[in-house]
Amino acid sequence: MAESSPISLKRRERRWSINSPPFMSSSCGPLTEELQCSICLDVFTDPVSTPCGHNFCKTCLNKCWDNSQTCNCPYCKETFNQRPDLKINTTLREIVDHYKNKSTEKKTEVLCDFCEERKLQALKSCLVCQSSYCETHLQPHLRVAGLKKHKLMEPVSNLEDYICQKHERPLELFCRDDQTCVCLSCTEGDHKNHNTVPLEETELMIQDVQMMIQDRVKKIQDIKHSAEIRKRNTEEEKAARVELFTDLIRSIERCQTEVLEMMEEQQKAAEKQEQELIKDLEQEITELKMRNTELKMRNTELEQLSHTEDHLHLLQIYSSLRIPTNTRNWSEIRVNTRESLETLRRALTQLQDTLHEKFTQTELKWMQQYAVDVTLDPDTAHPNLMLSDDGKQVRYGDTEQKLADKPKRFNRCPAVLGKEGFSSGKFYFEVQVKGKSNWDVGVATEYIKRKGAITLGPSNGYWAVWLRNRNEYKAHSAPPVSLSLRVKPQRVGVFVDYEEGRVSFYDVESSSHIYSFTGQSFTGKLYAYLNPSQNRGGYNSVPLIITPFNFNI
Repeated sequence: MAESSPISLKRRERRWSINSPPFMSSSCGPLTEELQCSICLDVFTDPVSTPCGHNFCKTCLNKCWDNSQTCNCPYCKETFNQRPDLKINTTLREIVDHYKNKSTEKKTEVLCDFCEERKLQALKSCLVCQSSYCETHLQPHLRVAGLKKHKLMEPVSNLEDYICQKHERPLELFCRDDQTCVCLSCTEGDHKNHNTVPLEETELMIQDVQMMIQDRVKKIQDIKHSAEIRKRNTEEEKAARVELFTDLIRSIERCQTEVLEMMEEQQKAAEKQEQELIKDLEQEITELKMRNTELKMRNTELEQLSHTEDHLHLLQIYSSLRIPTNTRNWSEIRVNTRESLETLRRALTQLQDTLHEKFTQTELKWMQQYAVDVTLDPDTAHPNLMLSDDGKQVRYGDTEQKLADKPKRFNRCPAVLGKEGFSSGKFYFEVQVKGKSNWDVGVATEYIKRKGAITLGPSNGYWAVWLRNRNEYKAHSAPPVSLSLRVKPQRVGVFVDYEEGRVSFYDVESSSHIYSFTGQSFTGKLYAYLNPSQNRGGYNSVPLIITPFNFNI
């Protein structure tokens, strides 16, 4: 058999790729429906894929959407909020182009190699004989035992493309490792131990590839959709933050105005005090000058009377000299600069506290927009814990219930987890702790230890704060941190930012910050974690309550 030219070999290599194996010339028929646009009912032209994974001609789909007020898939009717940006599916287009080329080849009339006078159209081609046969000359291949084993296929004119040029045997297999067609002899040489399948199975491979293409196109659309949602959420969050911080700025401006007004009032009060003191001093100076003049005159009179010894008049003069002047002890009088400053400092401290409280209120209000509806999971609850029917309350019962010891149930620690798990984003919930002397509140990862003794802490998958003995508050960090709280929390807010690695706790009623775990690295889902602790002789019998929240704030 003559050697094929290099160009023929390159052409054959292209035909033997996964997108266009030789067998497709005999398999175009079954793929027609797979490669057909459901709008024009013809083979795809510039195929595009919708986010739901269905394929259409680009022109057909655009016309369909141009004539409709909504953009939905003509096949499954899924509606898209925004008109998708259609990109041509290049891989599918290559398959379609190859299909069209093979369909053209199939339509080319192949004649019987054994008809002598008027050659009839071939019915089959034999890869072993490398010949094509009409219905009459094909009969031996249908009757003779040896010929029955030959590989027959739809008639083609280029049979050499279906023969291994190295071994001169039919290309019956497809090598998945090298993505090429091979014969049985190839599997004993260059393709030994390679992953090969019959060519007939590669039709299924093409279908798998098409599914993979659709899956990846849909994945791209999902990513774009997620990006759009993230962008929209970011814009909404930015707007919310702008509103909250605008309110905070107004509060700062009000505080600034109050401080300046107070400083102005302090200044005016100090100036008024100074003016009054100066006025009193000037008046006393005038009175003292008059007194001094009077004393000089009396002194002259005394000198004269001493010679005349008018004792009666002398006694009168001494009596007038003994009358004390109406003056103040100015050594004890100070301008209250220090007192004014202290008053101002106290006012500033009070305003600073008010501003800090306002900032915390603003931050807490922002966090509350991520409130989620948490329900407790009875399958995780310790046997002594009693849950309400709505799954919102949990208290410790003195009698242990007979419950199945499921893998996710706590068996020593009197704790329970929420049903809802969160593996991304932000979430917030509130727990009423009013009337309790002992409790634990926080979040836990799905991978925590639940059997036997448990040590709380981030390294063990727990982020929680607790109360012991009515007034001993701690955060379960490493090591535990004692918390000094101004007021006893009645309701605790828990906020989690998964990506930022933050878990924060707040006293909701006083709008004060309790504690924050920051710089954490979460894996898996996070669940609400509640531990009402034992009853302590009735002192701690009230339940922990997941409080309802207004989700329309």
